[in-house]
Amino acid sequence: MTIRETMELLERTNLSPYATLSENSRGRDREEAQCDIRPVFQRDRDRILHCKSFRRLMHKTQVFLAPKGDHYRTRLTHTLEVSQNARTIAKALRLNEDLIETIALGHDLGHTPFGHAGEHVLNEICEDGFKHNEQSVRVVEKLEKDGVGLNLTWEVRDGILNHQTSLMPATLEGKVVRLSDKIAYINHDIDDAIRARVLREEDIPMEYREVLGNTTRNRLNTFIHNIITNSQGKNDICMSQEVAHAMQGLRGFMFKSVYTNPVAKGEEKRAMELVERLFYYYMEHIEKLPEHYYKMLGEGEKKERVVCDYIAGMTDQYAIAKFEEIFVPKAWQVNK
Repeated sequence: MTIRETMELLERTNLSPYATLSENSRGRDREEAQCDIRPVFQRDRDRILHCKSFRRLMHKTQVFLAPKGDHYRTRLTHTLEVSQNARTIAKALRLNEDLIETIALGHDLGHTPFGHAGEHVLNEICEDGFKHNEQSVRVVEKLEKDGVGLNLTWEVRDGILNHQTSLMPATLEGKVVRLSDKIAYINHDIDDAIRARVLREEDIPMEYREVLGNTTRNRLNTFIHNIITNSQGKNDICMSQEVAHAMQGLRGFMFKSVYTNPVAKGEEKRAMELVERLFYYYMEHIEKLPEHYYKMLGEGEKKERVVCDYIAGMTDQYAIAKFEEIFVPKAWQVNK
């Protein structure tokens, strides 16, 4: 018996009857020989962790655009917080931690520079629209490894695609990540907003604080305990009605107070204009795309989609640098 087979046996023995077992995966689009050490979801996690798109998350905006301070969240730290919240829930419910961690690490790989501002622009100007969850799947299926993709299992791709509020994953592990994503961004965005002096704790309506707690730590504790308590022994992941209602109310409060706050989001308009100008520049100068993107045109990909692929993969700093390179005049100098 290989190490992988021993680990699969441990899953069968120890995990919940509602958990997704590695050995029962629907598999990959392209068949591969099994690893002798790692079950399939652990193998997928390693592929995401080592890919270029994952590393770029460290330089992509979460909420505050290019903040001057070391302690504000980025898209990468958000991803890690989602992963940790989800793993805590998974361990308590005896679900598949490897699958949960993999979905969490991959769920935002397709996010644009400048957060949802960049996503909004591309969705408006690209003929077929743009959604970061769909782009995340495109990253792992098509864009990584110069067009080969990561060839991840069906369950991981399903969880990445369906982590949005309006969607629902097929596995309990995917459902855990879906809720953990919301818990993470609501909590850490409050923390960042307080740090940025855009918000004070006492500004949060008392009706939500009475249910969820008066600190970021207490609210996180409430959310996680409530999900575990209400999901134990069930083939579902759920919250109590009271906590779910408070979470939705708090999310709505954050949209009004932070996500559309002119102080917090004052640079977004310029960031959106930057993304738009880059898009139209590359549409008119498609030959300027890096070779592996340009090659996709010969494989039948639409020009708009390939340009979106390139821009969506940019970090904030890289997008700014490309904009300056293309549009900002350079100081004239005599060639020596």
